[in-house]
Amino acid sequence: MDKNSITDFTPEAVIIDAGSFPVNPIALNWLDDCDRIVCCDGAANRFIAAGRRPWRIVGDCDSLSPEIMRDYSGIVRRNPDQETNDQTKSVHYLADKGIGRIAILGATGIREDHTIGNISLLPDYLSLGVDARAYTDYGVFIPADGDREFHCAAGTEVSIFNFGATGMSATGLRYPIRDFTTWWQGTLNVTTGSTFTIRARGRYLVFINYPPEYSFQSV
Repeated sequence: MDKNSITDFTPEAVIIDAGSFPVNPIALNWLDDCDRIVCCDGAANRFIAAGRRPWRIVGDCDSLSPEIMRDYSGIVRRNPDQETNDQTKSVHYLADKGIGRIAILGATGIREDHTIGNISLLPDYLSLGVDARAYTDYGVFIPADGDREFHCAAGTEVSIFNFGATGMSATGLRYPIRDFTTWWQGTLNVTTGSTFTIRARGRYLVFINYPPEYSFQSV
């Protein structure tokens, strides 16, 4: 079977943020395939109301309902640090347990400011030895550092966001890339084959759109 950077990823844990809960099967598959489901604070309210049980609830607990705080106290891990958001608290919690492959759901939607914050943090987690990818209803955000090859079908739409990398170049993309200075400059590229490679010194973020058969409209 051909490799695919969207689906060929086996997370050791799944983090549920408080954004729009996905309905796309690619994103939802991680919930069925992983036993370690970590809800970020108030995201547990919705998750539990849907009939699911998280493995852990992590955050400052300012959004967690009193009933869930009481009934699920055994799996709540409160972290009062106000210098990090609940997603980052959850990533640190897992990293401290040696868990390095994480799928994040619900990082986008509802609050645009939270969306930007959650997505912009993904490259930072590489410093912890963590590969944390955010899956949405439309595609996946993959953080990278240095040279990296990605696998997906020819004609796939991708975007590259620079986080201070230099010497950026690529093969397998329709349009050349460079050391982008603003986020919009690397958007709306297209793959020309089954792989594309980015070469760079430093960190960047790649967004790969799902293939048409998994598009949001078809769900």
